[in-house]
Amino acid sequence: MERIYLDHAATSPLHPEVISRMIAVMETQFGNPSSIHSFGRETRHILDETRQVLADSIHAKPTNIILTSGGTEADNLAVIGYAEKNQHLGKHIITTQIEHHAILHSCQELERQGYEVTYLPVDETGVISVAEFQNALRDDTILATIMYGNNEVGSIQPIKEIGELLKEHQAILHTDAVQAYGVEKLDVNELQVDMLSVSAHKINGPKGIGFLYVADGISLSPRAFGGEQERKRRAGTENVPAVAGFQVAVKIAMKEQEAKQNLYREFKTLFIDCLKSEDVTFEANGLLDKSLPHVLNLSFPGTNVEAVLVNLDLAGVAVSSGSACTAGSIDPSHVLVAMFGKDSERITNSIRFSFGLNNTKEQIETAAKETAKVVKRLVK
Repeated sequence: MERIYLDHAATSPLHPEVISRMIAVMETQFGNPSSIHSFGRETRHILDETRQVLADSIHAKPTNIILTSGGTEADNLAVIGYAEKNQHLGKHIITTQIEHHAILHSCQELERQGYEVTYLPVDETGVISVAEFQNALRDDTILATIMYGNNEVGSIQPIKEIGELLKEHQAILHTDAVQAYGVEKLDVNELQVDMLSVSAHKINGPKGIGFLYVADGISLSPRAFGGEQERKRRAGTENVPAVAGFQVAVKIAMKEQEAKQNLYREFKTLFIDCLKSEDVTFEANGLLDKSLPHVLNLSFPGTNVEAVLVNLDLAGVAVSSGSACTAGSIDPSHVLVAMFGKDSERITNSIRFSFGLNNTKEQIETAAKETAKVVKRLVK
């Protein structure tokens, strides 16, 4: 039985070229980048080269890039680091109800420290209202952290419009772009964002590496102390093999971005058409067109999410019910609750399918047909 992986929004397989590059670096370049001898200079060159590639991918400067252990650390550093450093300007933060838990838990930690956080609601498409954001804005607001694209339903937020609103305000704008990076064109200047978080393992890079873009003039309170790495913003000897792998993954992602967008949109259409041809009842959670191309979240009335997941896994199809960070949790998806309410059946019968490397049209058709079989068998 062929196993079909449709959970790329949770994590993605390493690209073969990434693996090759990481192995080569581990075998030949082990110096500490902070050392001044030739071994250190070789690994320092890898860091500098990668930082330039990362910066170019979002139209920033290398000095704006802070290498982190991934998206979670990048989010923590952005939210808590900025709030702590700039609390003299105010203690009010704006975010949304559907953020990744790396943001939500950071905000909750700040609330315990006396900060006030406004959690903006979303409509049934998973999008916030710019007017409601503007109404929530106060004189003492110092930070807005709004994700670019949602990891569960793929909804894309009006980041550019929010950035425009904040041009004449003291508050700065951070966006968690972990799920969007690599499949969406991101230009920090056009979006007018001040900070942006990225993780490598969502784009066929290694786990344990990511970056935070920080615009010029923005000061953060560091979350790690020790050496003077990352221009004193994030201490710790750099994970050079992972950094090297990240560079390769980004180059590939940027080169193939448009082709992947088109392919994943085609996968969405194909999957839905297959379900329709099998006469399966379903509803899309969020917009199908104005959303991340690789994320498809569907509600199957009359089913139970755990039963669907287990049966699909037995059929060789790997999917999820939402965020991988809450896997195994008995709590319903906070994203779907925000979109449809805590009493909606959708929070107990929705499945996320997410596409990526190595997926083929044949796999999508097979997965859709297996999904149809499972749903028909389980529907109450």
